[in-house]
Amino acid sequence: MSQIITFSVDKEFARRLDGFIQQTGYNNRSLFLRDASIHFADVSIRGDIESIDESRHVEGTAVVYFQHHVEHKIAELRHSEQFQITSYHHNCLTTSHSCVDTMQVSGEAGAIKRMITQLRNISDVDKVEFIIAPLRESGCC
Repeated sequence: MSQIITFSVDKEFARRLDGFIQQTGYNNRSLFLRDASIHFADVSIRGDIESIDESRHVEGTAVVYFQHHVEHKIAELRHSEQFQITSYHHNCLTTSHSCVDTMQVSGEAGAIKRMITQLRNISDVDKVEFIIAPLRESGCC
């Protein structure tokens, strides 16, 4: 069952909010505010990979853009015993002339931070991002 929550904002905030909603492709304010609130709370409570406690277990997705000739260096990191890669996907992007790997990673935050640092320091690795998976009390899996 839905519950209605209301709050007041000034006209400038409402204008900017509507702009964000339009830019992100949401159909209405409620869905946008729901997702924005959950994301903000998650980052505020847990932090991002850079600020989270190094011993904390995290899961998430690493996205790595690189030039094809360095794929063997990325493969070496994938076989590390410091963290677990539970899923891996490689794709060649023809328009940007780049390769992209996505890896579902599980392990201590410190080990994942070190992996990200190592990836960023490989010549011809163009971009590395890590998205921490949201925590849920229950659900699938």
